[in-house]
Amino acid sequence: MKRLSIILLAIMAAHIVQAAQVTITARLDSAVLLMGKTTALHLEIVQPQDVNAIVSIDRADTLNTAMVEIAERCKADTTRLGNNRIQINRDVILQSFDSGLYVVGPVACVVGRDTFLSKQLTLKVLPVRVDSLQDIHDIKPVEEVPFKFFDWVPDLIADYWWAWLLALLLIGGGLYYYFHWYKKGINPLKPERKRLPPYDEAMINLRALKQQQLWQNGQEKEYFTGLTDILRVYIDRRFQVNAVEMTSTQIIDTLKQNEETHAVNEQLSMILEVADFVKFAGARPLADDNEKAYERAVQFVETTKPVEQPAAEAPGKEVQS
Repeated sequence: MKRLSIILLAIMAAHIVQAAQVTITARLDSAVLLMGKTTALHLEIVQPQDVNAIVSIDRADTLNTAMVEIAERCKADTTRLGNNRIQINRDVILQSFDSGLYVVGPVACVVGRDTFLSKQLTLKVLPVRVDSLQDIHDIKPVEEVPFKFFDWVPDLIADYWWAWLLALLLIGGGLYYYFHWYKKGINPLKPERKRLPPYDEAMINLRALKQQQLWQNGQEKEYFTGLTDILRVYIDRRFQVNAVEMTSTQIIDTLKQNEETHAVNEQLSMILEVADFVKFAGARPLADDNEKAYERAVQFVETTKPVEQPAAEAPGKEVQS
């Protein structure tokens, strides 16, 4: 019996110590509330870690009065305090749709057979002012909405106008680059070298062709192709004739109408005629024909070389005899 009494006393002492370690605190965010609005009830529960506590607000929709409702239960936040104790912080959102002064709480926390209560709180709910109409107001007439251009524009264009503008600028820039630079073979990022005059360019290319000695090595077709290409580019630049894309007959007929080339048109005709036989008929001219074709090409360029005009005399100077 003595041992049993000691065990019962120990159990009772442990229960008393455990119960003493549980505290519950409640406070309102605001003690004054406008009808229909919400306020928060903050709960702080300190208890042993291994104790399962039940809070009364978990099983009710109101707090001791039907006039104050529980609109929302927020998630609890648990903090370890040490010595096998924890602190639980919980928020409960309250709402009331009737004005008056109400007593909220106490909130009960049940641990085993023991119940712990928070203090009571007072919540004052204020009514919403309603504007009572003392007289009858006329109905406002229908107003005509002024016309705006963007009201007729689809939302896809009106909301993303900057994207459409950017797309149009990119397309316009791409077209400008294609027609003004790419199609003409111009690279705007690479500085263009100053081109030699047509006569100087043609003479340099003719000398370079001669040094290759193509027909001496059995490459008559390559020789006449290079020779006619040099003459075509020279005629194109010198007389602004698109000789690069013309046939031999078209070039001859076009230059017949030019006074500067009329005298040497026969020489050019002989060069192009032999070149066509070599390139398209597979003919192999004699060495003398190859030499004469080169000499005629040089003579054609020399004869059609631009003549430099003498500088005009300055006015007011007399010519000395």
